[in-house]
Amino acid sequence: MTARARSRSGQGEVDQREVDSRLDDPRITAVGLLIETVGGLNAKLAVQYAEHDLAPAEFEVLVRIARTPGQALRMSDLAAQTLLTTSGITRVVDRLERDQLVERRACPTDRRGSLAAITRTGLARLDAVLPGHLDLVEKWFTSQLKETDLDALLISLRTIRDGVRPEATAGADL
Repeated sequence: MTARARSRSGQGEVDQREVDSRLDDPRITAVGLLIETVGGLNAKLAVQYAEHDLAPAEFEVLVRIARTPGQALRMSDLAAQTLLTTSGITRVVDRLERDQLVERRACPTDRRGSLAAITRTGLARLDAVLPGHLDLVEKWFTSQLKETDLDALLISLRTIRDGVRPEATAGADL
């Protein structure tokens, strides 16, 4: 660490062994592997989405709407589920609506809100994407694990997701 970095951090000399010990912590490895894995999968999947004229965010929105009972989600719930801002989800839904893949409907429980609902055209586009998507998921993800390991991973990922993003299933009970 440089003198300048030490002065900015407000600390004196660094014990290199302590730093090395922290850097070797398996928690750093776990998060790093997860980030690398998600990044690698996203890169492979994005190519396939583009072949169907979809951006990754558009595919995610279509899947989330299609998997929701009634195949419609409040815009605010969709934003919470996708990690997009409300203005970000508005832009994605605007593009999907322009392509007639979703439509906006009045929310029956909240006059101020609106629902994004998948259209027949949207379901057809999703149905065209899914075989290739599932092939890629199988090739690069699920086939890498034994069935029992995959089951354990899904349980673990849901537990972690529910802890860090409890809003991720917002509106799924519509």
